Order: sequence, then C-alpha cells, then structure tokens
Amino acid sequence: MELRKLQSIVVDAIDDLKGQDVRVFNTTALTGLFDRVVIASGTSNRQTRSMGGHVRDKVKEAGGDVLSVEGQETGEWVLVDLGDIVVHVMQPSIRAYYNLEEIWGSKPVRVKIGAAKPKSKPKSKPKPKPKPKPKATAKPKPKPAAKPKTTAKPKTTAKPKTAAKAKAAPEVEATPKPRAKPKPRTKAAATGTTARKRTTGAKAH
Repeated sequence: MELRKLQSIVVDAIDDLKGQDVRVFNTTALTGLFDRVVIASGTSNRQTRSMGGHVRDKVKEAGGDVLSVEGQETGEWVLVDLGDIVVHVMQPSIRAYYNLEEIWGSKPVRVKIGAAKPKSKPKSKPKPKPKPKPKATAKPKPKPAAKPKTTAKPKTTAKPKTAAKAKAAPEVEATPKPRAKPKPRTKAAATGTTARKRTTGAKAH
C-alpha cells in the first residue's frame, strides 16, 4: 500500500477515537526498518487498547498488512507494527518517561488532524405513507315524526227513510174484468138449440 495512504488511514483511525497529541515523524534518514513513526496519547488503558485495535482493523479493511500488535494486555503502551509505519499509543506518563520524540523526532511530518471528511449523504428516510382518512360515516337521517293518527270520524247514522218510502204503498186489489162471452163460430151453431126446441115441440103435437 502507498505510504501516504497508509499514513492517512492510521491518523484518521486514531482521530476517530479521540487520540490526543498525535505526531508523525519521517524516519527514513534514521533507519531502514520503517519510514514513519506515529505517536499518540490515550487518557486511559481502555482508550489506548481501543485505539490500537481500531488502527489494526482499519488497515486490514483497506487491504494493508498488520505485522504485529503488542501491549494490549496492560494498555499502558500499545505498539502496532504495519511494516512501513510503526504506531505507538501511550498513556501520558509513559510517553513523557520514554520521550520517543527525542529519538525519532528529528524530521516531523505535517498532517491534518481532524480534517473534514466527506460526509456520506444521509439515507433519505422513506416518506411516511399518508394515513388513510377515516371514512365519513353517513349520519343517520332523522326519521320523520310519526303523524298522529286521525281519529276515525264517527259514522253518520243513516237517515230514516221517509214515511212514504218506508211504508210500502197498500196494494190495490185489481177488480176482475168481466170475461167476454165467446162468440159462436157459425150462425147455425148459434141457433142449434132453438132449432132442436122447435122440432121437439112439433113432435109433441
């Protein structure tokens, strides 16, 4: 991996966990074993262990080689050997005692600590679906007031028929008509009796 890229990964990893007083030195004129020394301070054993492990993980993620990690048991001084760069994460008292800057610090390298990193665009939250409007319940139509039942009109009593109509007129007895006497069919028939009387009378004489 390119030296500048590896250096940038290391410094950013230390800055992620709030490492203090980060220094980078060029050691190419002092030794052929490595090209850079990075020194940083942590406020507690837990922080120094976390920074050492975070540097290791970030370099591996980028495809770099991690040769060794030392000192994580106590956390007072954690050393991460990356081949071209050696990282020292130390507690302030240990750092002041060993004073590594005096040994390797003849040629410091300017680095930007906490440089503005490209912010990843926040994932746009899915727009909340509009809540379905409650269906308007149809108001029950008021029932029309029941009309009061009309009282049945009293039946009109039948008017009495007039006396003339009520009483049947008395039947008038029909006077029998005199029967007409039957007319004799012939004159002889009509006079037959008298003729017979005459004959009987003549015989008697």
